[in-house]
Amino acid sequence: MEDDNYFKEEGFSAVKSLLGLLTFSTILPINVFTSLEYMTKLVWCWPFIHLLIGCLAAICGFACSSFLHLNPFFSAVIVYAFLMLITGYNHLDGVMDMADGVMVHGTPEKKLSVVKDSSVGAGGIATLFLVASLTIAGLNNILDYNFILGIIICEMVAKSSLLTTALISKPLTPGIGSYFIFSTNPFNYALSTIIVAIICYLLGGVVGLIGLLGAIFAGFLIASIAKRNFGVANGDVLGMSNEVGRLMALLFMSIALYFL
Repeated sequence: MEDDNYFKEEGFSAVKSLLGLLTFSTILPINVFTSLEYMTKLVWCWPFIHLLIGCLAAICGFACSSFLHLNPFFSAVIVYAFLMLITGYNHLDGVMDMADGVMVHGTPEKKLSVVKDSSVGAGGIATLFLVASLTIAGLNNILDYNFILGIIICEMVAKSSLLTTALISKPLTPGIGSYFIFSTNPFNYALSTIIVAIICYLLGGVVGLIGLLGAIFAGFLIASIAKRNFGVANGDVLGMSNEVGRLMALLFMSIALYFL
């Protein structure tokens, strides 16, 4: 780990730390590196970084439906593929690893050993398939309502889900995930969530706020499952929270679009 550029010692810079977060969580050729300690000081800004990613995905969805005249399902698959590619499949291993750990019977220590194992079991593969399929179905549903801005909302609030899990979880140390958990506190979490809520309302009105509620619910759910099974949370748990947060935001917005 000593050769990892993220652990480079240097003075704190807010701009460099934000660009470091963008480098860390996407494949965009930013190539700005800073220490994990300094980068995660601004972890509460992560949803706003993925507001940008959501905008790019929304442009992709708009182009698919309006210019290429693809049906909502085909457009949804392309949007999901775009999100996975631009984020470098960053959290998919977390989905599989956490699912494998949850599926194993035994002590928290035994479950954690499975989470950290590099091999993937049937539970991990099946869970990834379910999460991906349901996310595509959710994207299909909001595109069917022509709610393109919902793509921006779901990608942004996925990080609010991750922060929710980080806020209420005990970290597994040492580990990269522990930096994000230690850096999330009630004040910066509340500040981040309030700003995200304002953006959600401006983009989608009440439907956008309901999407945020879905993501926060997912964050509490994943944290609860992790606590019950492992006692602690690591980067894989945070990754699972991100992916399930996006999914639950889409589910909540889909229901809201029908009734509202």
